[in-house]
Amino acid sequence: MQALAMTTNIETPGFLTFTISIVVFFLGAGINHWIAPLRRWNIPDAVTGGLLAAIVTLVAYKAFGLAITFDLDARDMLLLYFFTGIGLNARLSDLLTGGRPFFILLLLTLAYLVIQNLIAAGSVAVLGLPKGITVLLGSASLIGGHGTTIAWAPLIETRFGLANAMEIGVAAATLGLVIASIVGGPVAGFLISRNGLKGQVDEAPAVGLADVPDEPGNEDLNHISLLRTMLVLNVAILLGFVVDKLLAQTGIKLPLFVACMLAAIALTNTIPRFVPRLRWPSRTPALALISDLSLNIFLAMSLMSMQLWTLGELGPALVLVLAVQTAGAVAYMLFVVFPAMGHDYLAAVIAAGFSGISLGATPTAIANMTAVTKAHGAAPTAFIILPLVSAFFIDIANALTIGLFVR
Repeated sequence: MQALAMTTNIETPGFLTFTISIVVFFLGAGINHWIAPLRRWNIPDAVTGGLLAAIVTLVAYKAFGLAITFDLDARDMLLLYFFTGIGLNARLSDLLTGGRPFFILLLLTLAYLVIQNLIAAGSVAVLGLPKGITVLLGSASLIGGHGTTIAWAPLIETRFGLANAMEIGVAAATLGLVIASIVGGPVAGFLISRNGLKGQVDEAPAVGLADVPDEPGNEDLNHISLLRTMLVLNVAILLGFVVDKLLAQTGIKLPLFVACMLAAIALTNTIPRFVPRLRWPSRTPALALISDLSLNIFLAMSLMSMQLWTLGELGPALVLVLAVQTAGAVAYMLFVVFPAMGHDYLAAVIAAGFSGISLGATPTAIANMTAVTKAHGAAPTAFIILPLVSAFFIDIANALTIGLFVR
């Protein structure tokens, strides 16, 4: 089918987008329940539904010339709620425990940043593609994602005379996001099954409620606990805005959700100590539920809004490069990340999340780890160290790397 000569743009307003994303999530949950392998492979419900919705918009574009776009303002707020919830769960003991794994994961990710660009450079040379396309098929679009691609594409276009740099980068980032959403769960499932691993059965998952009926502690989930948790989250987010402004004045630019997460970490490790009688929401079913809701709707919105028809502009050669990148990422997760992180359950969960670091985005990494921990047990350290590596340190290293390629 070819797209019609006349294309009609349809923009879905914010409230309708939010409503559709809920429907998309339930659609994915139903499909995952119906198709057992999807559950075994730990594919998140929002990923299944979001990809199906993206395919529907692709058909609408190809068959009827309808380019459907979604208002995603609500998505950004959901991202803040989710990562702030991660920060509220971050006990100082976990941060201390996560010191060594954090530095190992950081070194592994920095090494893969180089490897990914070498794979891109080699593939571009073998296939005879334009030289300037290298970084767009490497860390700019895959580790960096859509945001980094959009930021650097104009400069790459000017430097190398690559007229369609933006389209190539965005399409590569989109396909990488899809692949990352799919491969992380199966990799972790394979490692867990092969090595007989399991998580902390005596502790609830950091995000969402365990896939066990009548889980102890769920009786504390009511409107009072939810409102108390929402209030603490809002206060932490407000403090995060302040932290973000202060950092910006010093010349340090971080994603806003990182500032909110750092503010929440500070609050959760101080206020309960000074006010011990305060019912703090850390590690509660209410916080787990709100975090799960925020992540799932965020992911459903992100995936259903992908304009898959832009992938057609990649061409077979560029799709082949991304296939090689995927193979390299999976091999790295299995044979480098998992052994280096300790061959244990935490290492398997981190391996699932590494698909988001290497091919997709931080929320994709968290979604993959959430699906694994809900099925196999908690791994709280993973939810602390991976966002810090993926959303802060690697962004800085990636910017320096891209700058070198551009020069």
